[in-house]
Amino acid sequence: MDQTEDILIKKRFVDLSRLADRKGSVTFSNFLNLNEINLFHQILPELQTAFQLFGGYEFAERQMIAFIPDALSYIMDCDPSDTHAVCFPIACLHVCPSHPKFAEELSHRDVLGSLMGLGIDRSRVGDIKQDGQSYYIFCEEGISDYILQSLSQIRHTAVTGEIAEEGSYHIRQEFEMVEGIVSSCRLDNLVAFLTKLSRDKSAALIRSQKVFINGRTASSNACQCKEGDVLSIRGFGKYTYLGSDGETRKGRMKVALNKYI
Repeated sequence: MDQTEDILIKKRFVDLSRLADRKGSVTFSNFLNLNEINLFHQILPELQTAFQLFGGYEFAERQMIAFIPDALSYIMDCDPSDTHAVCFPIACLHVCPSHPKFAEELSHRDVLGSLMGLGIDRSRVGDIKQDGQSYYIFCEEGISDYILQSLSQIRHTAVTGEIAEEGSYHIRQEFEMVEGIVSSCRLDNLVAFLTKLSRDKSAALIRSQKVFINGRTASSNACQCKEGDVLSIRGFGKYTYLGSDGETRKGRMKVALNKYI
């Protein structure tokens, strides 16, 4: 994404905030990826409204922003962590094989490819989560009927879908514990450990803006990671840093992270 695109995205966020303030009603962005969410955090001082981010469930990576006028934020007692204060226009679709016995093993890419094949813009679709042979697709409410009517096949597998009512599903984020030894909790050390790359190549990843901490682009190799920080490394995965559990005899740190799987 070039600098001109970044500027246009930031301008769009400011415009949405101004629109919400002028109309006195909540306005919403499309679903945003990590880089777009990072750009949003860079323009917070320019906003004229309160805001919330939500992607349909806890831990969602792709999220919408709700721009909430001040008058409404007082009424709602708006807390950025209270995602029930605003009714986000997000639908969850439950899609599964029509004939499970004969179904192929489908991947996230297969499901997303079928959605894109329907002419749907990626920004209108949030996360896609798998639970066995079931798939949960988070999307804008406005396109949910179209998807249900049009998505009849993924690869060679016939599928059926329905709206998953809130409370009828529980998206479980699974983790795999990753433990190791690093010289310090500097970001470049952790990235090198997680990617199995050299420190120089890990530093290059950070410089090329492919590493995110809590949804924001990492700005420094020397950043000290704190317990609870969420690290996203493009092409390598997403992790929660759980902290250090003592030192080795040589003074190196024993660290643990949860890898999102």
